[in-house]
Amino acid sequence: MIVLAVALLLAIFLLPNIWAKWVLNRHAKSRDDYPGTGAELAKHLLSRLGIEGVQVELTEQGDHYDPQARCVRLSRDHFEGRSLTAVTVAAHEVGHAIQHHRGYAPLMTRSRLVAVAQKAEKVGALLMMAAPFLFVLTRTPGGMLIVVLAAVISFGTAALVHLVTLPVEFDASFQRALPLLKDYIPPYDMPGARHVLTACAFTYVAASLASLLNLGRWLVILRR
Repeated sequence: MIVLAVALLLAIFLLPNIWAKWVLNRHAKSRDDYPGTGAELAKHLLSRLGIEGVQVELTEQGDHYDPQARCVRLSRDHFEGRSLTAVTVAAHEVGHAIQHHRGYAPLMTRSRLVAVAQKAEKVGALLMMAAPFLFVLTRTPGGMLIVVLAAVISFGTAALVHLVTLPVEFDASFQRALPLLKDYIPPYDMPGARHVLTACAFTYVAASLASLLNLGRWLVILRR
């Protein structure tokens, strides 16, 4: 029974990320019938939509749009690639640039929350590591409980932020990117594009579940 429960939990935590990677890889084959790379499409879309001052850059940090730097950043495969995945991911990130350009408030809220979550997760890790030492020094279970609760809140904040960002991701995918892609990819590729866009959004589900798993791991360590 315990083994089954563990297997179920692992499936819940791992399957979204595995599925997202599978979808992206499935459509990553280079296409000679596509007129440009992901970076070229991103630049073209920004120009076509009259969004000035937004750069398109190569990154090693994963595909994202940086609202502070006003920059669409694409991984090498998507920056240089000429595949359904490459152009769809590029359109998705341009979707965030469109949100920013049009003053889409949830995007800016997401950006602030992400910054808070990153700091909270670091604080949570420090508190988790410090908790046993504080308990030894103070011999006060209540003090350790406060530290553990603070760490739980920190990690929980990270998980919550990832879930809160899902509406922003789905808007960038299906309200911004998908209508644009209809003008650039063949009709028979649209179902694949929808799958890729869904995978882009579900990477945040995987990140949220990973934060919860990280929290659970630290709690198990503290119980020892």
